[in-house]
Amino acid sequence: MIPSHWYNIVPDLPAPPPPPLHPGTMRPVGPEDLAPLFPMDLIAQEVSTDRFVEIPQEVLDVYRLWRPTPLMRAHRLEKALGTPARIYYKYEGVSPAGSHKPNTAVPQAYYNAKQGIRRLTTETGAGQWGSSLAFACAQFGLECEVWMVRASYDQKPYRRSLMRVYGATVHASPSPLTGAGSKVLADDPDSPGSLGIAISEAVEVAGAADDTRYALGSVLNHVLLHQTVIGEEALKQLPEMPDVVIGCTGGGSNFAGLVFPFLREKLAGNISPVLRAVEPEACPSFTRGVYAYDFGDTAGFTPLLKMHTLGHDFVPDPIHAGGLRYHGMSPLLSHMYELGLFEAVAVSQTDCFAAGVRFARTEGIVPAPEPTHALAETIAEALRCKESGQEKVILTALCGHGHFDLAAYDRYLAGEMEDFALPEERIARSLSGLPVT
Repeated sequence: MIPSHWYNIVPDLPAPPPPPLHPGTMRPVGPEDLAPLFPMDLIAQEVSTDRFVEIPQEVLDVYRLWRPTPLMRAHRLEKALGTPARIYYKYEGVSPAGSHKPNTAVPQAYYNAKQGIRRLTTETGAGQWGSSLAFACAQFGLECEVWMVRASYDQKPYRRSLMRVYGATVHASPSPLTGAGSKVLADDPDSPGSLGIAISEAVEVAGAADDTRYALGSVLNHVLLHQTVIGEEALKQLPEMPDVVIGCTGGGSNFAGLVFPFLREKLAGNISPVLRAVEPEACPSFTRGVYAYDFGDTAGFTPLLKMHTLGHDFVPDPIHAGGLRYHGMSPLLSHMYELGLFEAVAVSQTDCFAAGVRFARTEGIVPAPEPTHALAETIAEALRCKESGQEKVILTALCGHGHFDLAAYDRYLAGEMEDFALPEERIARSLSGLPVT
């Protein structure tokens, strides 16, 4: 059964999150500041204090193409590990785009079409968000223009092919088509790009046209809100409540979508699972970043967001989990991390792909590089249960398949994949550029 409402966790938190600030006035932003980028329905959801937001019928009609998604028990993985733990995973790879991203792409396209917008711009890392928005725009008759991080644009040609099949225009970022992209290319013609740079390009184009708006695939409150269909379904599907819930984090939407409904029940005293976010060692915003106001993009076009950040100038190494290569973390999740509501760990790229191969050879699904981070920690937790004899119930989100990522698996299997040890001085140099607030 598809949920009829999205869940907004903000009213249930012990303290409200800090507001976004206007970089010029340092005062909280208002609806008029966000109107050039987002339709009013999404702005209202961004600041909503309602615990539940009704899902429009037009959105539910599209959701029915793939929702509810299956909740599976990983019996064969459990057997291979020899663990007494019981492992469940919520599989979002059955969506048209192959990931959880259409959960928010569809309502964003719907609300923009409802307001009379003609075109949406966006950025994409691994390409899952770009292909999801392209699919959603096709459902509601919108044009879609995507700036794809150069490293992923080169690594994942079939992701950009899928976007074009759905009708989108795709550019490698940084591009010479925008002022933000041109500036980066002037300084570094071989830049691998970053999500921060691609956001700057998409925002620049959206802000210059009245019939165009910008769509973001993670980070913001309304995006996390839309993703809670994952956790709401999982709560009803699970035959037993979890002891540990594990999800990968880049901007935070997949983790939030799975975890928020379980955290609601935990805060109400109904269950008591450990909640754990997993991020890449090469882009460790939770575990090595600072909690501070920073721009959401590289060029400084966005409002200032209070979040865990490595600095908006940070350009991550071109790891294969392109969807996790973002300098910051969702402000809402960052606030909740500061409140101690969940844990965070960082894992290496090779450990992640080892987990992905292990999962594929037991459960049969080739995971996208992003959820292999959660799988690596899930396997580690299950092996700890093997040592202790604890029969824990572990839940994780398999947020997408890796059918467009087989070149990365080829590199891993050939022994050509490297781990990136991020030097502390590189983080310090990037953080030195944080805006003064």
